[in-house]
Amino acid sequence: MLSTLEDQVEEHLSQAAQKFQNLSVEKLSRRPANGGWSIAECLWHLNSYGDHYLPEIEKGLSRGYPGSETFSSTWLGTYFTRLMQPGDKMKKMKAFKNHTPPLAVDPHEVVAKFIQQQETLLKLLRLSRSTDLNRIRIGISILPWMKLRLGDVFQFVIEHQERHMQQAGRVLQ
Repeated sequence: MLSTLEDQVEEHLSQAAQKFQNLSVEKLSRRPANGGWSIAECLWHLNSYGDHYLPEIEKGLSRGYPGSETFSSTWLGTYFTRLMQPGDKMKKMKAFKNHTPPLAVDPHEVVAKFIQQQETLLKLLRLSRSTDLNRIRIGISILPWMKLRLGDVFQFVIEHQERHMQQAGRVLQ
């Protein structure tokens, strides 16, 4: 599971660096004709989740629970992950207020922050190889009292990123 997640994060990092990093402000800020988010807005949205989850994951990993050979997703973790998975019949969702991009963002700053967050996420995934992904619990961003296993959080966050990276890719086309 962790190898697959690392591959996805490496792909997101590569896409951001190769496709988005050197685009003009106009291209990063242009919204599609259907009224969706621009590339910069998609990445800002993902950064807002990274601002919550990356420090929480780091804190969880610092507890130093020795690794377990297997990870078992909970029904709630599976539900949240499936909810985020992109697909042909991808359900459109409204972003929570604190994760909705502001009217004006600095597109190049947003892309740079996204790249930095992907590098951090990759580092945390690698550190987690020696940690019990079942034992560490992370509060979700919209309901901090609701906690998911670290393995579920990794899957949810990375599927959410995949969803919006595909959205950003469609805007570029």
